[in-house]
This record gives sequence, C-alpha cells and structure tokens, in this order.
Amino acid sequence: MSISNLVDRIAADNDLSRVQAKRIVESVFSGVLDAAAKGDEVSVSGFGKFKVKDTAEREGRNPATGETITIATARKLVFVPAKAAREKLNG
Repeated sequence: MSISNLVDRIAADNDLSRVQAKRIVESVFSGVLDAAAKGDEVSVSGFGKFKVKDTAEREGRNPATGETITIATARKLVFVPAKAAREKLNG
C-alpha cells in the first residue's frame, strides 16, 4: 500500500477530503519521526511499537572489490508488531 492508497482509504472511511486525509497521514509520520529522532519509543496500542535501534561499528566487505571496509555506527527505526497484529497476520 502506498501513501496515496492510505490517504484514499482514510478519506473514504472518515468522510474527509484527500487534502485533509493527507495532512493527517503526514502528521502521524512526522510525529513518529520526531519522537524517534529524540530517541523516544512510539507505542500504538494493538498495532505495535516504533523504536530506535543503535547498531555498532562493524567490518564489512565491498562487494565489487572484496576490500574490507568499516561500516559506521547508525541509528535505525524498527517496528515491533503487537500481539494482536501478529495474530492477525498469522491467523
């Protein structure tokens, strides 16, 4: 599902214009990213949690040359589904 499909669904389900629905979708994603940038966890009951995971510096290989390279530390946004979401997916 794309952002456009999500906007269309929210607009249709809630009798909103596409513009209003798009603002809502953008606001939700912006809120999640702002919280993550601060290192906060965003928990959506029954859906899951968005949290920041720090990865350590590690060695890797350049696939083109085989040369050993150092991969820098990074912060990643990960999603952990709630039990209800896992059950819906698997069941």
